[in-house]
Amino acid sequence: MDNSQRRVGVIGGVRIPFCRNNTAYAEVGNFGMSVKVLGALVERFGLHGVELGEVALGSVIRLSSEWNLAREAVLSSGLAPTTPAITTARACGTSLDNAIIVANKIAAGQIEAGIAAGSDTTSDVPIVYGERLRKRLLAVNRAKTPLDKLKTAFRGFSFGELKPAFPGVAEPRTGMSMGDHCEKMAREWHIARRAQDELALESHRKLAAAYDTGFFDDLVVPFRGLKRDGFLRPDTTLEKLAALKPAFDKSSGHGTLTAGNSTGLSDGAAAVLLGTEAWAGAHGLAVQAWLRDAEVAAVDFVRGEGLLMAPTVAVPRMLARQGLSLQDFDYYEIHEAFAAQVLCTLRAWESADYCRQRLGLDAPLGSIDPAKLNVHGSSLATGHPFAATGARIIASLAKLLLQRGSGRGLISICTAGGMGVTAILER
Repeated sequence: MDNSQRRVGVIGGVRIPFCRNNTAYAEVGNFGMSVKVLGALVERFGLHGVELGEVALGSVIRLSSEWNLAREAVLSSGLAPTTPAITTARACGTSLDNAIIVANKIAAGQIEAGIAAGSDTTSDVPIVYGERLRKRLLAVNRAKTPLDKLKTAFRGFSFGELKPAFPGVAEPRTGMSMGDHCEKMAREWHIARRAQDELALESHRKLAAAYDTGFFDDLVVPFRGLKRDGFLRPDTTLEKLAALKPAFDKSSGHGTLTAGNSTGLSDGAAAVLLGTEAWAGAHGLAVQAWLRDAEVAAVDFVRGEGLLMAPTVAVPRMLARQGLSLQDFDYYEIHEAFAAQVLCTLRAWESADYCRQRLGLDAPLGSIDPAKLNVHGSSLATGHPFAATGARIIASLAKLLLQRGSGRGLISICTAGGMGVTAILER
């Protein structure tokens, strides 16, 4: 945010434990998880009956009946029913993008406070029929008489039309999954399997330690019998991870991405409260950190750029605007969609050729201190309900900065479609 705008405070956030699909939240769905997490935020910050300027809540995979998900969730949250809401989606960056939406309105003086949130389920997914049956049913609906409807329904009908279609995870432009794309990135940047497994192991160890020290006591709200993330494996070892078979490239003998160093299909929700310092003070609340700036970028993955490399482009733009270097941070929260993605990102910023040719920089951005990276674990251990990850990261990073008393944190999230959403928090 530039100096002419109002500062935007991160007041705090909450989430429910993330879990594997088809487990604890299989019957809950996005609406139930959204109501739970918004209600928990209302409880924690005393927002019963309070009218906020905006609630931006998104989901990537949702039913057609959830077209107004955010508003419906708000009406069941305990907030004043006069609080407006918008339903959004930018793949894995959704709730970080929602924080940008809310923050920009606050900075511009349009609103005083709002909520950024996200929910996603891969358990309760929309199942649709193929194009032939869909067009047939539409034609039946258009037919005027009962006889015309009957003729339209059965003319040329085949039972194959009844085969349902499930949501796909492949990129429409390439037909490749995100994991397939990341395998290509790992080969391009020479990311070894062991390095990926080591990063995954550290993620589990850090997350387990954070739970044990109580860091998440006020961030994670128990739900449906869960108190911790269902993906967390504190007892995993490098040997166990090394024994897993490749999950995407199963035939070449060179696949390095596995179920252990890639995020699994997840269910969960998270939310964060943003506002001005004056609004927070008037409601007896304190600002944990400030959202200083944000940047979104995209890459041409169809013509060969790495699908998940857009954050490497977004971050230097943001740094240049703020007069910062990559080393001017106390914490780095790089979303672990895949361990390989994190390692490719770091290697790209260290590459003089990449920084010169792709980013137009005179010198590489350089390396970061690994001790400052995802210090309480990240998506490999927590899980990754697509739209919820950004709010999870914002809430955790804001609390880290609050505990430290001062400092600066960088957020980097890669997304489907070759995009990246990044932000800077500081205290």
